[in-house]
Amino acid sequence: MSYQYRLAIFDLDGTVLDTLADLTDAVNVALLKNGYPTHTRESVCSFVGNGVKKLIERVTPKGTAADLVARVFEDFRSYYAAHSTVKTAPFVGIAELLSRLRARGIATAVLSNKPDAITKQLCCDMFGDTFAMALGERENEGVPRKPAPDAVYEIMQAFGVTREQTVYIGDSEVDIKTAENAGVDAILVSWGFREATFLREQGAKTVVDTAGELEAAICIEK
Repeated sequence: MSYQYRLAIFDLDGTVLDTLADLTDAVNVALLKNGYPTHTRESVCSFVGNGVKKLIERVTPKGTAADLVARVFEDFRSYYAAHSTVKTAPFVGIAELLSRLRARGIATAVLSNKPDAITKQLCCDMFGDTFAMALGERENEGVPRKPAPDAVYEIMQAFGVTREQTVYIGDSEVDIKTAENAGVDAILVSWGFREATFLREQGAKTVVDTAGELEAAICIEK
């Protein structure tokens, strides 16, 4: 059987992994250490999507000096690196979905705005070798983060596929824009950091509610 998509690129946080509890804990540990007010899970959820540096800028009080924001960021990064898998787990049905895609010959990869080393480690810890490739934020290497399309192109080139053979799966407005900028199809999931109504308002054409619906949307026959 031949499928339209040969490569499925997944966002990480909110798409394949429920990371919100560990992110919230790390944010609040870093804020408390520096004498700042903490945030609820819902508040942190509204701030994620553009990488951890932007997350820390958003959770620190408005007007906080840049050097103090940087200190909170370092405290966050240190704590999160050691506690990123305490409460984090795959969403229901995701591991099985990935195994079925692999069996059908559809390659899977991850592209995240989470730091590259943590992205790779989480994929390894939670999914073993299921993902053939995992890339995180590498701006220090000159690779712009999402929604820039550069890393999408990098993954496509590694697998030797075209835009038409690639689909990007995410859960936020950043993911919608990433797919748009890369010129690939997008599937948005409703179980992550943004609600389905919001995603559609942001231009999402395909929004799914379950792993089963996601599988059907990816496995389109030619």
